Amino acid sequence: MGGTEAAWSALALAVALAAPVGASPPAGRPSVLLVTVDTLRPDALGWVAGRASTPAFDRLARAGVAFPAAVSPVPLTLPAHVSLFTGRLPRHHGVRDNGQLLPGSALTLAERLREAGYRTAAFVSGFPLERAFGLEQGFTVYDDTLPEGQEGWLERRAHATTDAALAWLRATPGPFFLWVHYYDPHDPYDPPRPYWRSGPRGAYDGEVAFVDLALGRLLEAAGARGGPLLTVQTADHGEALGEHRELTHGYFVYDSTMLVPLVFHWPGRWAATRRTEAPRLVDVAPTILELLGLPPLPEADGVSLVRLLDGRPQELPPAYLETRLPFTYYGWAPLRALREASAKLIEAPRPEFYALAGDPGEARPLDARGHPDAVRLRARMAEIESRSPASAATATDPELLERLRALGYVGAGASSHEVPTAGLADPKDRIELRDRLSAAEGLLRAGRLGEAQAAFEAVLSVEPRNRAAALRAGVAWLRLGRLPEAVRRLELAVELDPERAEARFALADALMRSGRPDAAVAHWLELTHLQPGRTEGWHNLGTALVESGRPERAVAAFQSALALSPRDTRVLVALGRAERRAGRLADAVTHLQQASRLAPAGRFEAAGALGLALARRGLTAEARPWLERAGPGDPDLAEARLELARLLAR
Repeated sequence: MGGTEAAWSALALAVALAAPVGASPPAGRPSVLLVTVDTLRPDALGWVAGRASTPAFDRLARAGVAFPAAVSPVPLTLPAHVSLFTGRLPRHHGVRDNGQLLPGSALTLAERLREAGYRTAAFVSGFPLERAFGLEQGFTVYDDTLPEGQEGWLERRAHATTDAALAWLRATPGPFFLWVHYYDPHDPYDPPRPYWRSGPRGAYDGEVAFVDLALGRLLEAAGARGGPLLTVQTADHGEALGEHRELTHGYFVYDSTMLVPLVFHWPGRWAATRRTEAPRLVDVAPTILELLGLPPLPEADGVSLVRLLDGRPQELPPAYLETRLPFTYYGWAPLRALREASAKLIEAPRPEFYALAGDPGEARPLDARGHPDAVRLRARMAEIESRSPASAATATDPELLERLRALGYVGAGASSHEVPTAGLADPKDRIELRDRLSAAEGLLRAGRLGEAQAAFEAVLSVEPRNRAAALRAGVAWLRLGRLPEAVRRLELAVELDPERAEARFALADALMRSGRPDAAVAHWLELTHLQPGRTEGWHNLGTALVESGRPERAVAAFQSALALSPRDTRVLVALGRAERRAGRLADAVTHLQQASRLAPAGRFEAAGALGLALARRGLTAEARPWLERAGPGDPDLAEARLELARLLAR
């Protein structure tokens, strides 16, 4: 962007954000713009710490009510966003880890706004928020296009997310509810070169600077529409960047990963101010709903912050924090904490208590056994935990469960997998082992498979039932083509954590490659139970059923995949092939023809299957050109050539 253009853009944004202090609220309900930035430390923003240049973030904060130290309930992307949208703690909505499923019974902010007549749309930028995990509830448009990366590191850059959101915004009249999520500051940090900053965290700060540019465009366009607009900007969690020997997030519950910025901006409603209180992410949805005059969400743990925003005194509840990642990933003790403005208690095999007023960096733990504030916080934590936790989020829809049972699934309808209450290692005592696992993961992601496999196996020699080492060693063996070793390690991973979708996927994949589709079916079934919105799981289940000689059941699996991705040519072709094998020729023709119309010109690779289905129905004239088009790479080539020979002979 040139200097003149940048100056005009900054001026337009400043005008859009400006509002006379003390003016009456605009008539009618405002549109709502919610912006979440993944993995955003407050001190990465200029308005918080003054160490970085983030002009768009800063202008928004200086024009609104800004909290530099709001508190996330969990340092993981999906659970934190579910808490943001439901107003519930993870233990009460059931999503405790990335990759789980938000139950359809949970009511979200987006659903409440859509019921009130708002046009709703979401544009997300990271794999943990794909629609397969359930946060699309309430959104008419849920754009999760993720063109970059691989495996669980798929993402969309900030500029592309903004382009998609602005296209929708230009075509949509108000009132609207627009959620835009930026993933860029998440590890690995790789901003465009002009945005790199100096110092050891320069790449991370560069990612934030790149998001700032995109945010400026978004705010400018939203503000230029006219009409009342409520803007809320926050994050799901922070990033440790080496504090407490944690490089990224998820492992500990120190403030470096639990504090996030939070800004409310509604021109004319409030005087611009910076607050010292520490509200919680679970308070955001209740606040938005009260501001809009809409009914609250049921069983919310959060409270409305309207009194605080209006400048009146309000006592905030303490923040309940958790991470189950040490147990889920490694088999070590999970962590829980209760935080208030001046004190924080972390429950672990060796508890930690901090007086935050004099020790904001949590560097000097105090004895938690007799300190009166620690005793008080522990009692309050027990009150919160007296309410039964929700079951781990899996498939609970009766119709879906019935389809699973028809396919041979015999599991329960919800998780009963509980964390042991004693005998687990304190995560603080496993830092060195965790660093070794992180280094091994880096080798795996870099494609250095032999070194990665050896590093994971070295951890298993020290801790034979380490969950992360078993799973990722299995993945490394799988990529090396060493199938017996892969199956052995992945079977251990599933034994250690039967509800880990990634372990089920990897084991099923290894069994398929080993020529054991019958054994793979059970694990693909379990995956579809754990992640029923994942097209790939249903597709792979159908493939395993076809290869194990059960085409009728395969049809049902592919139909479930098609319901999730109705324009996926790969699914249409697989369904058509299964239908042909099951003798459902009319259906096979329909789906294969649909696939041929959707496929790019010259890229339809199932001509042989379509020709065979038409021929079996007696439609020889229509079948012949398709049979002739079957070529190398078509799995039905041999059968198609034989059928063509028969037609020509007749």
